[in-house]
Amino acid sequence: MFTVKKEGDPRANLALMTEMAAAMLEGEGDIIAALANISALVKANLEDINWAGFYILKGKDLILGPFQGLPACSRIGEGRGVCGRAVQEGRPVIAGNVHEFPGHIACDSASASEMVIPLFRKGAVYGVLDLDSPRLNRFSALEEEYLTRVCRLIEDFLEQVNE
Repeated sequence: MFTVKKEGDPRANLALMTEMAAAMLEGEGDIIAALANISALVKANLEDINWAGFYILKGKDLILGPFQGLPACSRIGEGRGVCGRAVQEGRPVIAGNVHEFPGHIACDSASASEMVIPLFRKGAVYGVLDLDSPRLNRFSALEEEYLTRVCRLIEDFLEQVNE
């Protein structure tokens, strides 16, 4: 029900995944449940992804949230790695080759590329959506566009729920 695999039409697949994310968030009242399902949705619908999940900003550190994949770093210090850069810059960051990214944090030695999109709540960074792939240069501008849309849906959801 929540996977999309239309051959040859990545834009349609990403649009449908975004619609499914909206449906998952509709009527949900719990942040953890929502983020857990979104991480599963993303991991199930994108090829060559070995990790998909969230880190939540608490103080100056990003703390591990719901995810799909191997165990990960439970805490990322301020400004560290691709996640820290996305928080500092307040914009998506794509590392085509994590081994060449200054300060990269290697939670999974199989990861070769990474995309991180910040989430905002009440005008401030709330956390990040973090995606890893074992393939170099895995992430496209099209995926960034649609996953940013998914993050905007999550932000709208965050404004509606109490933590």
